[in-house]
Amino acid sequence: MSKIVVGLSGGVDSSVAAAILHNQGHDVTGLTLWLMKGKGQCCSEGMTDAAQLCEELEIDYKVVDSREVFEQHIINYVVDGYAQGVTPLPCSQCNSTVKFGPMLSYAVNELGADYIATGHYARITQNAETRRYELRRAVDRNKDQSYFLYDLSQEQLAATWFPLGEKTKPETRAIAAQLNLHTAEKPESQDLCLVEQHGSMKTFLEKYLAPKPGDIVDTQGAVLGQHEGIHNYTIGQRKGLGIAAPNPLYVVSLDVGRNQVVVGERDSVTAPDCWVHRVNWVSISPPTGPIRAEVQVRYRSQGVKATIVPVGDDGGDSPKERLGDRVKVVFDDPQFGITPGQAAVWYEASGRVLGGGIIEPISSSAALTKTSAEASMAD
Repeated sequence: MSKIVVGLSGGVDSSVAAAILHNQGHDVTGLTLWLMKGKGQCCSEGMTDAAQLCEELEIDYKVVDSREVFEQHIINYVVDGYAQGVTPLPCSQCNSTVKFGPMLSYAVNELGADYIATGHYARITQNAETRRYELRRAVDRNKDQSYFLYDLSQEQLAATWFPLGEKTKPETRAIAAQLNLHTAEKPESQDLCLVEQHGSMKTFLEKYLAPKPGDIVDTQGAVLGQHEGIHNYTIGQRKGLGIAAPNPLYVVSLDVGRNQVVVGERDSVTAPDCWVHRVNWVSISPPTGPIRAEVQVRYRSQGVKATIVPVGDDGGDSPKERLGDRVKVVFDDPQFGITPGQAAVWYEASGRVLGGGIIEPISSSAALTKTSAEASMAD
């Protein structure tokens, strides 16, 4: 049997993951990374529930103060992103830089563990021919979290177990009830930890970004209204614009230089492609040519068919880029509300995660030029 450190948030999923491995006879230690003060998972409330679980299972429990790392890699990352007119995805960044890497290092170097485990709904397999570790969707597609895990390294995948990858959420709840775990009926968090703690992303950002009033303009540059800061908006947003118009208007782009929120009708927020950088080819080696895949551009969206075109030395902006560090995603059908800062993750139909990266911004001037040109052609 193995010595395994299980990351505990205080929720039912990580509780059941720890219980399953403990009941299988493994030497299990519970570990919580203290990310910030306040209510909710990863905080004081979560640590209390995690400590109680470890008492119930009669296993050791450790807490590592990771607040400084979390502030550096997540809080600053989120604030800087919104200030630059993008909508950051903190969860994948947190998994790769705050949770899995530091947790694995602590587990191996401080506790002498063989593996780490979490309550994520995803699966890891190893390719018999290439010996490469592969990330796959969970059996429960409604709970699948592979989208947030695309940035894990081979080293991290090799040393990680996901005990819930083959289970559904109802099965997890049933196991918790069968084992009389006190977290069996604990409500599931529906928000990002930052939102959960502060009540809303807007409230969180108010702590770091001062109001910066500016114009809301249409795609021709005409002023339609005012805003209090572009960080309060995201691409594709329709509600909360405060503009009366005969047809619904959506946020098309955020112009940091002009401090403008650009809005337009739905067609203006639809794009045939997008550029993706900081790419991690998680389950395969970087391809040397275009590949076909199903691409997911937000957590709750369905995968859509697209062609992934790798660029780098022979196509990238920087000569230091390797082929595949940056890609162009060309969709079979134009997609609505592609949001810079979010992740684009591409899958095989079988559920194997091929790779993913961060969607790059399109300059507002380019968006204005494009829509103006299209309008002229229509005339």
